[in-house]
Amino acid sequence: LRDDPYRMTLAAIDECVRNLVCVGTDPSRIAILDNFCWPGCQDAERLGSLVLAAEACYDGAMAYRTPFISGKDSLNNQFTAEDGRTIRIPPTLLISGFGIVPDIARCRTMDAKRPGRALVLVGATDDAMGGSHFGRCFSTDGMNADLPRVDLTRGPAIAQAVHRLIRDGHVHAAHDCSDGGLLVAAAEMAFAGDLGLALDADAVIDGFDPFVACFAESTSRYLLEVDASQLADVARILGPLPHRRIGTFDDSGHVRLTDGSLDESIVTLKAAWQGTLDW
Repeated sequence: LRDDPYRMTLAAIDECVRNLVCVGTDPSRIAILDNFCWPGCQDAERLGSLVLAAEACYDGAMAYRTPFISGKDSLNNQFTAEDGRTIRIPPTLLISGFGIVPDIARCRTMDAKRPGRALVLVGATDDAMGGSHFGRCFSTDGMNADLPRVDLTRGPAIAQAVHRLIRDGHVHAAHDCSDGGLLVAAAEMAFAGDLGLALDADAVIDGFDPFVACFAESTSRYLLEVDASQLADVARILGPLPHRRIGTFDDSGHVRLTDGSLDESIVTLKAAWQGTLDW
């Protein structure tokens, strides 16, 4: 399965909600907008993909209680050259959102703040590698090429629980785990805060290749910086929702996997991350 407009749309809505929740937004006070850019709807396949995306917009908005209050569409993004070739953009949907932060003092940023604090992963990781950045760069032969799914019951419940953790002061930094997977998001938190990180990939997902744990892009996941003294309260609030302590921030200046397979300076990692902007 190379793509699925329905799953991809739900993933976009889920990520939009997570980005807002991470900075302190109440997920029950979020509104969203759509921007459809399609290559045209003259044939059955492209029209069908538009219908699937629209159905996912409805299902996602109803599940997350995030009404679409506006949007736009551009449904004829194709060009026929003089030689008869028709160039079409890929079907693309942008989901934007905004919401209300009840208490500006509880706003959070994604940079890690203090050595010794725990890195907690909230949300489940599965082995689906379809559509991932890892899959764009390397072969996924032998891996599960399925696309990630959004659980429309668990996803909103996790968003509400993470918001409660932030609102009640249990979270010192929060970051959505999305493009590139967990290792990328964790490294971003570390070098943004000029801190090191010891990460236990084996704690992320049981029984799978560490590469899957590091680079799978499963939905509805959050990375939280939590003081060790507050871990019990965090576990109590999250209850049965999937969550694990997967690492500890430190002052080493390196991001390390505890199995010894990675030990890299945050300076090097930040340079690689910023290098994509050096055109």
